[in-house]
Amino acid sequence: MNSWVVRVLVMTFSMLLISNAYSEEEKTNVDKARDALAKQSDDEDSTRQLEEVFQAAEKNYSLLKSGGKSLSYSLDYSYTSDSRIDLEVVNGTIRNANVTPSASHSFTNSFSFDYGLLNNLTLNVRVPLSSRYDTQRSLSVTDFGDVSLGLRWQPFAYVPGKATISVSSSLSTKTGVSPYEIDTSRQLSTGSGTYSFSGGLSVSKVLDPVVLFGSLNSSYALEENGLNQIRGGRILKTVQQGQSFSFSGGFSYSLSYDTSLSISTQVGYNTETKLIFTSGVASSPDSVNGSMNFSLGIRVDPKTIMNTSFGFGLTEDASDLSLGLSYPINIGAFNW
Repeated sequence: MNSWVVRVLVMTFSMLLISNAYSEEEKTNVDKARDALAKQSDDEDSTRQLEEVFQAAEKNYSLLKSGGKSLSYSLDYSYTSDSRIDLEVVNGTIRNANVTPSASHSFTNSFSFDYGLLNNLTLNVRVPLSSRYDTQRSLSVTDFGDVSLGLRWQPFAYVPGKATISVSSSLSTKTGVSPYEIDTSRQLSTGSGTYSFSGGLSVSKVLDPVVLFGSLNSSYALEENGLNQIRGGRILKTVQQGQSFSFSGGFSYSLSYDTSLSISTQVGYNTETKLIFTSGVASSPDSVNGSMNFSLGIRVDPKTIMNTSFGFGLTEDASDLSLGLSYPINIGAFNW
């Protein structure tokens, strides 16, 4: 065979080998790139990240696993200004009228502990410490507020893309300073003065990057007897607080996987409250209150989400201004 032909065949064969080698190397590089871009087994699901941020802002929509524990601290501030009118009426005639302006600042520090009784049932205990200041009358008080016990139950397992439903109930005690057992001209209260029960239904749905949520709640306060408080020249003996109903709803929008902005509104309706005196009965009319709230949830580290909130009243009976800060406390290092 001609040497020239042999050289051509050798060169052709060599080029085929080189081409095949490059092809195999390119395929390998493509596979490596595909593997690198693919989701790894230890990557956190983005939907789960969103849910964690949203749940920090709307805590009613999250439940702990059985045996799970969670402790959080919150600081809430509210400002309310109004004018209170005390009347003494005898036989249809007003004998004493007193108009008292009020500008109240309230700071509440509270610790909330959650424990997972079951995967779909969570127990909650909230212990508040309240400080109140009335700048118009130069009065102040710092004491415990009303300790509350609550249960949250999720009847159906979470299904991605489906609405999540949870049912809640709570008992509020009267551990705070009662407004019916103080001298209202010289003292302030930190509690409601009655035991009350409440129940509610909450619904939320994730529509990435938005979460829609809403809730219906109702509460009933027990009658408080055996009082002996002087109000406007009369002696208060019994308080019958009305029943209250409330609705809240809104949405959370994901600004990033670590940040969310929530906007919600709350509207409440309260039936009349009766004050029974030794000389007669006084009652307040039904009332409606509403508020608008904004909150920002920020993940400050892989396991911690801080939530800040701002709100203002929409009706005369609501707080003029409210601010809040909530921060989870790591209790994993403690042996419970």
